[in-house]
Amino acid sequence: MLIRLLRAHLRPYRKPIALVVVLQFLQTCATLYLPTLNADIIDNGVVQGDSGYIMGFGAVMIAISLAQVVCNIGAVYFGARTAAALGRDVRGAVFDRVQSFSAREVSHFGAPSLITRTTNDVQQVQMLALMTFTLMVSAPIMCVGGVVLALGLDVPLSGVLLGVIPVLAVSVTLIVRRLRPLFRSMQVRLDTVNRVLREQITGNRVIRAFVRDAYEERRFRKANAELTDVALGTGNLLALMFPVVMTVVNLSSIAVVWFGAHRIDSGGMQIGDLTAFLAYLMQIVMSVMMATFMFMMVPRAEVCAERIQEVLDTESSVVPPAAPVTELRRRGRLELRGAGFRYPGAEEPVLRGVGLVARPGETTAVIGSTGSGKTTLLSLVPRLFDATEGEVLVDGADVRTLDPALLARTVGLVPQKPYLFAGTVATNLRYGNPDATDGELWRALEVAQAKGFVEALEGGLDAPIAQGGTNVSGGQRQRLAIARTLVQRPEIYLFDDSFSALDYATDAALRAELSRETAEATVVIVAQRVATIRDADRIIVLDEGQVVGVGRHRELMAGNETYREIVLSQLTEAEAA
Repeated sequence: MLIRLLRAHLRPYRKPIALVVVLQFLQTCATLYLPTLNADIIDNGVVQGDSGYIMGFGAVMIAISLAQVVCNIGAVYFGARTAAALGRDVRGAVFDRVQSFSAREVSHFGAPSLITRTTNDVQQVQMLALMTFTLMVSAPIMCVGGVVLALGLDVPLSGVLLGVIPVLAVSVTLIVRRLRPLFRSMQVRLDTVNRVLREQITGNRVIRAFVRDAYEERRFRKANAELTDVALGTGNLLALMFPVVMTVVNLSSIAVVWFGAHRIDSGGMQIGDLTAFLAYLMQIVMSVMMATFMFMMVPRAEVCAERIQEVLDTESSVVPPAAPVTELRRRGRLELRGAGFRYPGAEEPVLRGVGLVARPGETTAVIGSTGSGKTTLLSLVPRLFDATEGEVLVDGADVRTLDPALLARTVGLVPQKPYLFAGTVATNLRYGNPDATDGELWRALEVAQAKGFVEALEGGLDAPIAQGGTNVSGGQRQRLAIARTLVQRPEIYLFDDSFSALDYATDAALRAELSRETAEATVVIVAQRVATIRDADRIIVLDEGQVVGVGRHRELMAGNETYREIVLSQLTEAEAA
């Protein structure tokens, strides 16, 4: 998965990568050449006492060192830019894929996991790419070059390398094999910590209201401890790696000096060659250590790449049409024909055979007990879900054939849980219509009964709104969400229990203004409060995902037992009549 992900997203950067490889090759060759020059200076300059030879070749060493520095800086510069571009592109790809998901896919992964995959997981892959460009490219060149040059200096002494390199390889491999499952577990534990923390921050008021601080503290401590235990296990293995490598390095250095001294004593090699051999040995070992460092990162990056690719390979259940309809007659007629919805793997469908017709200039209400499928029904229209059976038609066209932009302009949804974005009142209201004027915003606020409290805010339309709208009350959030949809001015308005947080007086005033504002539009209201929908032109009664009644309030009170039970649970017989 890691190779697949890197290959797919590094393809546009082949030229910078090729430049990085060339620069790393040049700087590694310079690094490998310096010990040979140093040995030559020792043997022909220092031993012979020739100062001119020392100065001449010393200047050459300085020039090569400067070239090495320049190449290294260039390689790191282009490598860092390419790695940063990789991170940007992968984050963008994950974000685009998540934006295409329906509610089904989002709930499958979970918001905390999607956040972790978009941030931490991508960062791990990006860091691996950066280390590859800055360290790993030069490591094999240095290792092979060091072995070749060491063999050129003294073949018998190079036998030490035959024992050092296999020992290092086996040691590193054994440790890395145990790291991979630990890194996978670490990412899962990180998801859990993010989920618990997100729940506790979002549900802070509930926690305080029920005085569950101690319980939530224990829950977070448990999740944190599980992550810590895995991190400690990983850290212990990582801590073991470097001592093992350094032990092998030091023992091999002792062996080289010991056998090298005997070689010099027998006249088989010169002092400068021994110095150069030690330098090459260190370069070989350093290349192995760089590879070791990379091996420590690869298991975690591989796990992260699998998690990222899992998101990228997941297709949305709401698929854009291949040949979208881009124009409608713009009448706003909504019809459901035998519509049904079933979650994957569910034994029973949420909706079955739902038939509904909502016409322009009329208000259609949907009511039913909790869990009867009211919200799911509304979600089928803007394609938050796609019907698994039957059809959802807007102006005679199946919503699955409509261009998404056209559907968004035609259908305006006020969700059950209104969500406001960080910004200002104006930026939130213009979410549905970026070109709306201030006058249009104020008119929408007036209809939504929100003008008064917005005028009281410091800054008015420019008053700041916190993420999620947490700096305004629940009723104010609902009214701003309604105003946002009014600014959009769609042909079909869907209100999903959007008046539940309003007092009766505000509810009545809002519905009166709304009926005038949406007089020519199609309005569908889902509500629990009977007073909100009793005057609707048509009331749809849902029970266990099926339509069990259609009619006006008086008709249903007289002939539909399910509706009658719902009404009498809220009103007296006299009030209902």
